[in-house]
Amino acid sequence: MSFAWPLAFLLLPLPLLIRLLPPAAARGGLRVPAHIFMGVVAQRGTGRGRLLAGLAWAALVIAVAGPQVSRISDMLPASGRDIVLAIDLSGSMQKEDFQLDGQPISRLDAVKRTASRFVAARRGDRIGLVIFGDRAYFAQPLTFDVDAVARAVDEAQIGISGRATAISDGLGLAMKRLAASEAPTRVVVLMSDGVDTSGNVQAVDAARLAAGHGIRIHTIALGPEDLENQPRSRDAVDTKTLREVAELSGGTAFRVRGMADLEAMAASLDRLEPNPAERPPM
Repeated sequence: MSFAWPLAFLLLPLPLLIRLLPPAAARGGLRVPAHIFMGVVAQRGTGRGRLLAGLAWAALVIAVAGPQVSRISDMLPASGRDIVLAIDLSGSMQKEDFQLDGQPISRLDAVKRTASRFVAARRGDRIGLVIFGDRAYFAQPLTFDVDAVARAVDEAQIGISGRATAISDGLGLAMKRLAASEAPTRVVVLMSDGVDTSGNVQAVDAARLAAGHGIRIHTIALGPEDLENQPRSRDAVDTKTLREVAELSGGTAFRVRGMADLEAMAASLDRLEPNPAERPPM
C-alpha cells in the first residue's frame, strides 16, 4: 500500500490543534462559523461522538492522501519473458506408468507436480497456461501471478477439453497470444504423450510460423513408448514430430519416460530460460 499525497497526513492533528486555540472572543480577529468544523471537532459531547468524529476525520484524510495498491508487476523484477505452458489433457494422460516414492502415479499427476514447481520458480516472468484435448483453451491468461498459474495447473482434469490430442490446436492458441505480446523473449513449453489426432493445422507448420514470430517452442515427449519404435501402439508418443517442432522453432526437445527424466528436464529448462528474479530452488 502506498499513497499519492502522503503529506496529507499532516492534517490529522488539525481538529486537536483547533481545540487548543483560545476562544474567539478572547483573542479577537475573525470569527469562524462553528458549523464548518461541526462533527469533526466536538467541543462538548459524548465520548462516542468525539470518537466517531475523529474516525470520520481520519477517513477523510486517508481519502485525500490517495491510497494506492501496488500491482504484482510493480513489485516483481520483470524478466521480459512470456512463457505459455501447453499441457496435453487427452485420455492417455491418466495412464499410471510413472513412479513416485515407489507408488504408481498418472502421467498427468507427474506433469502437475513438475509443472507447478517450475511455475513457482518463474517469479518475474509472465506465465500462461493452455490445456488441450479435442480442443484447446486458455486455463490461465499470461500473468505475473505464478501462484494463480500453479493453481490452474493443479486443477486441470482429464476430459475437461476432450480426450483426443489436438497438439497443433494447443500450440496455435499459445502462439496466437504470444505473437501479440511485446515481450523480448517468448516461449512455449509443450507437454504431450501422444500423436496429433485432431488438430486443424500440422504441428510442424505451426512451428514454422512460431519461428517467423521469434517464438521458441520447447517440447516434452511423455511416456515409455515411441511411435517410431511402436507404430501400432495407442499409447506411443510421436517423438519425431515433437523433435521437429522444437528444432524448427529454435527450442529444445526433451524425452521423458519417468520422474527422474521430468526432474532433469525441469532443471535443464530452467537453465535454458534463466530467470534473474530470486526464486526457490528446483
